[in-house]
Amino acid sequence: MKNKLFDTSESYAPLILRLILGSVVLMHGMQKLLGWYGGFGFSKTMLFFTESVGMPWIIGFLVIMLETVGAFALIAGLGTRVIAAAYVALPVGMIVTTHFKNGFFMNWFGTLKGEGYEYFILWIGMALALLILGGGKFAADKIFIKKDL
Repeated sequence: MKNKLFDTSESYAPLILRLILGSVVLMHGMQKLLGWYGGFGFSKTMLFFTESVGMPWIIGFLVIMLETVGAFALIAGLGTRVIAAAYVALPVGMIVTTHFKNGFFMNWFGTLKGEGYEYFILWIGMALALLILGGGKFAADKIFIKKDL
């Protein structure tokens, strides 16, 4: 079971997917955790999640950690399939709870009531590919694979 979870190919395609997905999600995580890139930081994000959205604090905390620590792990290729599975669930939750009512398209020109879910469809697609393929070339997952001697 462990070998199936961590096994991967030497392909560059999953490497590219995890570097791009991990980097983009990390930027959103840094907004939430540290307040970088115009974000609110940990305390204000948690306050928003719990009071405005009505999210249990543990879910809000896990979202922030998944978008930061999880993104670093994905970039390194550490636990790729586990992170990818979580990265399928996380945007599905975001779509269902917040973005579906705003329609498909992003709010590029500020004329819509909120952001649509097109970005999250791309995120889910990349995560599903990583769930199937594993981490690819240079993935740290390989340290968990028992090689036959």
